[in-house]
Amino acid sequence: MAVPTLIRKARKIRMVLLDVDGVMTNGQVFVLPTGEEVKVFSIHDGFGIVCAMKSGIRVGIISGRPSKAVEQRCAELKIEDVFLDSMEKLPVLEKIVAKYNLALDEIAFLGDDLPDLPVLERVGFSVAPQNAMLAVKGRVDLVLERNGGEGAVREFFDFLLAAQEKDRSILAKYSSKT
Repeated sequence: MAVPTLIRKARKIRMVLLDVDGVMTNGQVFVLPTGEEVKVFSIHDGFGIVCAMKSGIRVGIISGRPSKAVEQRCAELKIEDVFLDSMEKLPVLEKIVAKYNLALDEIAFLGDDLPDLPVLERVGFSVAPQNAMLAVKGRVDLVLERNGGEGAVREFFDFLLAAQEKDRSILAKYSSKT
């Protein structure tokens, strides 16, 4: 899709929904002898999420698996809309649309695998990390250059904030050269 079209789509976005495994993480899960799962999250992705939320963009999670690590990470980032153990993601999207009175073209979704397709095919801006399944990459508006868990989420939020011209105020907050 051409960049001007992507920018037009990005300007409409009021909420971004994220899958977790393969998007916020690299898709690997470490299982300790106790049965506890360990996931690795990118600090850069987390900061991108925080910047987006401070800029007025809502962020939510829809994941097919339950995870205490994801619950903890979302609490740290102050993400309120967290739907875990939701393999059927479309009903969650419908709840979110109703809760916030959003149009589908005001929602972006980052997903990487087949269970994400029903949502990816309905939202206004569909996005996949570089390591997404081929069937997903062929059906989204934007395939990111970075892999899930390795800065893909941040890459998308940087693009989104630039398209909405909110990036300058964030940079000004952290730069002494304003």
